[in-house]
Amino acid sequence: MSKKGYWMAMIDVRDPEVYKQYIEANAKAFVKYGAKFPVRAGRYVSPEGPTGNRHVLVEFDSYEAAIACYESPEYKEASKYRLAASTGHFVIVEGA
Repeated sequence: MSKKGYWMAMIDVRDPEVYKQYIEANAKAFVKYGAKFPVRAGRYVSPEGPTGNRHVLVEFDSYEAAIACYESPEYKEASKYRLAASTGHFVIVEGA
């Protein structure tokens, strides 16, 4: 059985209107690859310094699915909005 894959992102949204377009556009890729959202925004505290104003954890059934979603044409199209509207830290990791 393969381990799950996760996208972890700490984002600083500069343009909320354009970022909304990213959220709408990324749905195609996330549905296609079975993404689940244990964390998608919500309340937070940053006890050790700035981390951005939006935090997201996306779960996939496998690490391979997480990579495939990121590399998909659907996500590549959606990511243009994210990159135009925000900066941050983003990583894809294998987990339990």
